[in-house]
Amino acid sequence: MHASAGTSAEERLRRIELVTDTSLAHLDVNELLREILARVRDVLGVDMATVLLLDPGGEELIATASVGVEDEVRQGVRVPVGNDFAAAVLDSERAVVFDRVDDVLISTPLQQKGIRSLVGAPMVAGGDTLGVLCVGAFGEHGFTDEDAGLVRIAADRIASVSKVGSSRAERIAATVLQHSLLPSRLPSVPGASIDGRYIAGADHGIGGDWYDVFELPSGQIGIVIGDVVGHGLLAAVVMGRLRSALRAYALDDEDPARVLHKLDRKVTHFEPDAMATVCYALYDPAEARLEFSLAGHLPPVLALPGDCGDLVKAPVDPPVGVEVSRRERRTTAVELPESSVLCFYTDGLIERRQRSIDIGLNSLCEAIECAPAQEVCTTITNRLVTSASGGDDVTLLVLSRHGWCC
Repeated sequence: MHASAGTSAEERLRRIELVTDTSLAHLDVNELLREILARVRDVLGVDMATVLLLDPGGEELIATASVGVEDEVRQGVRVPVGNDFAAAVLDSERAVVFDRVDDVLISTPLQQKGIRSLVGAPMVAGGDTLGVLCVGAFGEHGFTDEDAGLVRIAADRIASVSKVGSSRAERIAATVLQHSLLPSRLPSVPGASIDGRYIAGADHGIGGDWYDVFELPSGQIGIVIGDVVGHGLLAAVVMGRLRSALRAYALDDEDPARVLHKLDRKVTHFEPDAMATVCYALYDPAEARLEFSLAGHLPPVLALPGDCGDLVKAPVDPPVGVEVSRRERRTTAVELPESSVLCFYTDGLIERRQRSIDIGLNSLCEAIECAPAQEVCTTITNRLVTSASGGDDVTLLVLSRHGWCC
């Protein structure tokens, strides 16, 4: 399929610049990429066009969308960044022409498909290199400088689409993952009520905040609240792994400090780039007693009958995933008398730009009232989560004893 000889350079350029016109906006990302690649192939008169995206580690180019050699995507073809073709294109600010594929170390499947001439251009958007646009022909096509320039323009257009589409897809995936990992129904706690809230941040989208409540075989209630550093899909994925690991460790050990020690070892070894603050508590309904350990997390707030809330005095140990001296983590015990209320939270609830964190903590303490957990959550969010709030995620978990003394 080749462009007609009568097609002027100006007309070809105009058609390349319009490959991402608004008529394609209704398509999903994969369909959109395939349609754009089909247009690029037609305008340039080539036999194939493929988008190769960099993997998260930046070590390989992965065939993501293609026309003309669609099997490349289905087969998950990967090209090492150290490959002569990949290195030449990624190190260049221009499109690079390979008149004979036999002269370069290119993906073997492409050679098997009969591709003999290639042009590759780096896909760059917002200063980030996302991958490579590769167009090719089955014969010795004789790509001109004009052809290479058109491929470079097409690569820029596709990079913008890929970046926007990837961001949108990532936000959707992170949102689904985040909400799937929050407990759909909190367990019944004898002699108490419990409720929680999660509000996604406005500035950064879904992040790594989470809470969890589960009943253990002993009848005790495990309570978790945590915050993975970072935002987006990666933070949500790490959060999911931490949540599952902590649940497993909680089944094997009844000391919150030892549970967090095991979680820290897991993160440090298997998630070396991750860090999270976590509060893990163990509540005994029979004794109305709670033990908790803090891994870089803010202490809970306790409101006793007839009084406003106050921070529970407790040592704060390092976050999980931080390489520090392996000192023992510590557990704090607190009694929860009838009609008391205990509040766990992440920093998004109380931190505001250009304002001392103490002001936010004081506001939280004043907002806690003697009431069922659901009412307490509603009151706190109404007072502290407003349009003037910071853009971070907000996570709140409240445990309230029965026997109201309002």
